[in-house]
Amino acid sequence: MIKATIVGGSGYAGGELLRLLLSHPEIELAQVTSRSHLGEYVYQVHPNLRKRTMLKFTDPDGIQPVDLLFLALPHGTAQHKIDQFAAMAPNIVDLSADFRLHNPKEYEHWYGSAHAAPEWLPKFVYGLPELHREELRGAHYASGVGCNATACNLALLPLVKAGLIELDKQVVLELKVGSSEGGAEGNAGTHHPERSGVIRTFSAYGHRHTGEVIQELGLTNASLTMTSVDLVRGVLATAHANVKAGVATKDLWKAYRSASAENPFLRVVKEQRGLYRVPEPKVLAGSNYADLGFDLDESNGHIVSICAIDNLMKGAAGTAVQCMNLMLGFDETLGLEFSGLHPI
Repeated sequence: MIKATIVGGSGYAGGELLRLLLSHPEIELAQVTSRSHLGEYVYQVHPNLRKRTMLKFTDPDGIQPVDLLFLALPHGTAQHKIDQFAAMAPNIVDLSADFRLHNPKEYEHWYGSAHAAPEWLPKFVYGLPELHREELRGAHYASGVGCNATACNLALLPLVKAGLIELDKQVVLELKVGSSEGGAEGNAGTHHPERSGVIRTFSAYGHRHTGEVIQELGLTNASLTMTSVDLVRGVLATAHANVKAGVATKDLWKAYRSASAENPFLRVVKEQRGLYRVPEPKVLAGSNYADLGFDLDESNGHIVSICAIDNLMKGAAGTAVQCMNLMLGFDETLGLEFSGLHPI
């Protein structure tokens, strides 16, 4: 059994990690840390885990050596302690944004401050298996992924991989996101009377996850627009681009089917009848699947590509466990077989 510890386990992503790892057949959870809930039972913060564990939150300063650390700390924290963490475990998966961008200048551009440990940036593999599966096999350090960046990268993956769009042409990505993206702490904007029922654009352009999309897909002109909707879990990314001359719908079907066949958690949703004809985040709650859809206006080459995910799963904890599986030589899908609920 692999001994693992979650550093920062009281947030939503930490709670999902707990849920997944408690059922993982190859993992023994050693510790779960939290300063704000020190000494409390894990299930007092994550009530869905009652009768699943009697672990208590421990002090993050008292981490014991283990085989693997999951870091689920606030952005900007792990980079200041990465040497200490690396001394405690030979394998690390960091869910924060600290090690996603390889270029320290790009990190400073998107996050507004210099990186505290730039020498560590090239040591981390960007943790999206659909893009870096082979690099993750046997790797010791994997970054987390931005939930919005993941929805965008997967929406565009079939088009980029098949060479159906020009990478230097404008790509516009419109994202609708649920309230859990705001984290467990909350603020005035996530207060229920203010958040309930809203459709609120909070970032017209320049969202920091744009850096991940540019880095990972090689785009030079990508723009993300973020809109909050009345949903707890989920991200729906709608990408607008133009295909190369001569690309037809049949070429798109080939590209999307190929992406689905090569990746166990990608599904193509493009039906002619029924309620669920296009991707919807609601039916993905709790699962690690990403549903992809598309449509092409052949008269002008305008492609609309859609990706739906659960932001806490495929956009955070689920992908982190998928990375862990690859790093440690397990089956990529181990512990991630849950298909979601319907109705919900």
